[in-house]
Amino acid sequence: MISMRYDLAKLPIHTLLQPVSDAGAALARLDERIARSPVGQGWIERSHFADACASLWVDGELVHLEDLVLHDAGADIRAPSHELTMARDVLRARRRIASQPPGWALSIDGVRSLRGHDVVAGVPAASDSAISVAKGGMVVDLDTVGAGEGERDGLDDADPLAAAFADIDAALARSETALAGAQSPGRRRVRDRDPFIYDLDWDEDERLDEWRSVLDETGGLPAALRTIIVLDAWNTLQVLQHAPWLGRLLAAAILRQAGLTTAAHLTAINLGLKSIAVDRRRHPGRNTRLLALLNGIVAAADLGLKEHDRLALARQVLERRLIGRRASSKLPKLIDLVMARPLVSTGMVAEALGVTPRAALRIVEELGLREMTGRGRFRAWGVI
Repeated sequence: MISMRYDLAKLPIHTLLQPVSDAGAALARLDERIARSPVGQGWIERSHFADACASLWVDGELVHLEDLVLHDAGADIRAPSHELTMARDVLRARRRIASQPPGWALSIDGVRSLRGHDVVAGVPAASDSAISVAKGGMVVDLDTVGAGEGERDGLDDADPLAAAFADIDAALARSETALAGAQSPGRRRVRDRDPFIYDLDWDEDERLDEWRSVLDETGGLPAALRTIIVLDAWNTLQVLQHAPWLGRLLAAAILRQAGLTTAAHLTAINLGLKSIAVDRRRHPGRNTRLLALLNGIVAAADLGLKEHDRLALARQVLERRLIGRRASSKLPKLIDLVMARPLVSTGMVAEALGVTPRAALRIVEELGLREMTGRGRFRAWGVI
């Protein structure tokens, strides 16, 4: 049984009205800018990566943006860590929510799908495909282990111990997925879970029911106010043992459902919360926590506007290099690629443009992209 329930009777509404209004205005400005911008789609894709890394940061883990981009492209330069696979889960969940109708993520089927074992570290979502082969008695996920810049075929030159641990984690996750799929579509019973992984006294279904009751009771409140209350309830109830990040994505889905963001845009709440001190986000007083969440939403909108303006300026600078180029030039496609990705490697450019790695290097030099890694091998480029 849940030892506590989320009380909606004593909300400090009088102290939240002005911050709620400010948050709504900030999100509206960002929405208007992104909806009409030529770099809007690229900004949206970049926000997925930035928010996924920020989500791990909020939970106390560090994942480099560069590693996540290369991991998502299947061009890892080393065996992926557990934190990196968790960041990819957040990334895929964000994309999945953005690709569905606005109300899907908050529906019973949407929450059940997002909390299922298709979104756990090392296991791809249902919409993604993965290929596994047996290698030396271990399972190797070819979707998570790629060849950096097309120069590697596997983990031969990576740390053998790290590779072994990564493969074991992937095998355990797949075994858990297979067992979950064999069960009935109803609720999973707590006693069927592995006590080594789960706390058997932690009833996720009951906690989720209590959270959904908060979601239903706040249906008539302004979107920004409802978002912070629902998110604070998720954090207070600690609904899921191994996916606390899902509550922040569901909170972003509330804003999207209310029309405060564009059709495919999820507010990067994690990115905004990253700028808020942890002692405010986890303060014992609910009023302080709610104000911190509102400040995080405002910070996310402000950071989004600054990033949009930076990308718009960068695109204008890059498009000047197209003057006098042939109509068949590959540079316009490369500009679209670097606008959509925080980083691009030689392999990513070669695959996107349909050229050889050597030709990809030459095109990158022509465009004048900035080398972001400082390495001699496995380099990656991005806009300034």
